[in-house]
Amino acid sequence: MPSLRKAVPIVAYRGGAAVARTLPAPLAAVAARATAAAMAAGMRDRRHMIERHLRRATDGRLSGVALQREVQKAFASYARYWLEAFRLPSMSAEQVTRGLTHEGIEHLDAAVAAGKGVILVTPHLGGWDFGGAWLGMNGYPITVVVEPIEPPELFEWFAAWRTSIGLTVVPLGPQVGTTVLRVLKGGGTVALLSDRDIGGTGVAVDFFGERTTLPSGPATLALRTGAAIIPVAVYFEPGGGHRAVVHPALPVVRTGRFREDVSRVTQDVADALEAMIRRDPSQWHLFQPNWPSDRA
Repeated sequence: MPSLRKAVPIVAYRGGAAVARTLPAPLAAVAARATAAAMAAGMRDRRHMIERHLRRATDGRLSGVALQREVQKAFASYARYWLEAFRLPSMSAEQVTRGLTHEGIEHLDAAVAAGKGVILVTPHLGGWDFGGAWLGMNGYPITVVVEPIEPPELFEWFAAWRTSIGLTVVPLGPQVGTTVLRVLKGGGTVALLSDRDIGGTGVAVDFFGERTTLPSGPATLALRTGAAIIPVAVYFEPGGGHRAVVHPALPVVRTGRFREDVSRVTQDVADALEAMIRRDPSQWHLFQPNWPSDRA
C-alpha cells in the first residue's frame, strides 16, 4: 500500500476526475477557470518559465500587460486540458467525433495506406489526448509513448484511462525502442510528444532561434523503418471544440552518414513543431526549462 505522501497525488487526480465527470459541463468549465487563476497566482516559477517560452514563440514581441494576458491564457488552456482528460473516459465515440474538426487528414490516410508505419510528432499543445481519442475511435489505432511518473500507482492510473479512450500506452524506458519498432514494422501508428528532450540525450537543433536538444527518436525510427513522420496538432477552439491540423509528411531520406541524417531530420521536426506552436503559443503547455539558458 503506498505511503500517505505517495497516495496524495493519486487521491488528488482521482478526486479531480470524479468531480470533472460528475459536474455538468458548464460548471466543470467554471471550476477549471478558477483552478487556472489559482495556478497562475501561486506558481511563480512556472509563470516565469511560461513567460520565457511565450517570448520565444512570438519573437520577443510580447511584453507587459499583453504578455501577462497570454500567460493567463496558457494556464487556462492547461486547466482545460486536464478537465477534458478527466472527462474523456466517460464520453461516447459520438461525442468525441462531434467535438473535433480536422484538416489534412488525407496526409495521414496516405501514410497509413503506404503500410510502412506512421510517426505522429506533436508538441505539448492544446488537446492532444482528445485528438488521440478521436483517432482511436475513428479507425486510426495509435500507440503512445509516455513518460513514467512516480509513484508507479499514479502511472498505472494514467495508463488505464488512456487505454480506456483507445490508446495503447508504452512507458518510456529501455524496451520502448523494440516495442515501437515492432509497431511501425507492422504498419502501425505511433504518437510522440517531441518538443521536450526528457532524457537529455537528444540532438542539437535550432528551436525558436536558440540552440537546444530535441528527441532523436522520430528521425531514428523513420530512417530505420521507412515510416512517415507527420506533424500534427490539436488546437482548442471556443465553445469546447477542437481543430486538428495534420501536415504533410516530412522528407525522410538517407543522404550520408546515419548520424548526420538523424540531425537533419530532427531539425526538420523542430521546424515543424515551431510552426505549429506559433499558430497559438498560449496553448503550449510547456512549463519546464527547455533551453540551456532556462536552467541558467
